[in-house]
Amino acid sequence: MAQWPGGARGALCLSFDNLGVDEASSATGALPALLERLAERDLTATFFAEGVNAELAPEALREIAAAGHEIAYHAWLHEQWTELSAAEQAANLARGVSAFKGLGLEVSGLRPPGGQLGEGGTELLREKGLTYASPAGKGAGIEDGIALLPFQWQHVDATAMLPGLDPVREQITGSPGQIDPATFTTYLNREITENERQESFMAIVLHLPLLAWLGESNLATILNQLATTKSWVAPCDKVADHAQANPTLFASATTLDSTSWA
Repeated sequence: MAQWPGGARGALCLSFDNLGVDEASSATGALPALLERLAERDLTATFFAEGVNAELAPEALREIAAAGHEIAYHAWLHEQWTELSAAEQAANLARGVSAFKGLGLEVSGLRPPGGQLGEGGTELLREKGLTYASPAGKGAGIEDGIALLPFQWQHVDATAMLPGLDPVREQITGSPGQIDPATFTTYLNREITENERQESFMAIVLHLPLLAWLGESNLATILNQLATTKSWVAPCDKVADHAQANPTLFASATTLDSTSWA
């Protein structure tokens, strides 16, 4: 049995984090052009949004969903997930899911800010009716009935500049120094090709507030690569559904990463 639908050579989730956590955020201003670029290439993505955006930017959330993209959860105010107790995580998640539901948006997944699931683990997600998590790690898998669709730090745009991730930058370029947008783009496109060669899973993490840093040309280069890859490019919820439907193929297939941006 093929691991991916339609005999695709690998699976890939394009995701965008941080819709914005205050009214002054420039992220929502970049949204219409981004949605247009995605539509031009028939690409669908997952937007991991903070719950507060249900209050501050409800129309932006509706616009994303109306364009066929997935809305998923990224904590209420981008709280460092591992700094919350299990009870605090449960309350945070319940508040966000309820706020999104009030806009007619169903949430299937969580990407924990900082990359780790913390005390609540996958049990909390299952209790709250979610089907997947996207923590830091490698390899799509299933744990206790929850699909794990991890991201690797080298596939995150913010890694190019965040303090504490010098070792990851050294993996990318051989130097711990900050990475310029063109270098990051070239590396990411090589990784997309490598994911296809290995027929594995990859999550790309871009941040709406960093699209100006990345630049229109580099974004176009990444999106063009995704539009032509032989991997299955799909929102996280669709990949999670596939893993849930084929649990034997995805059992114990994830290795989590304890590295954090903090």
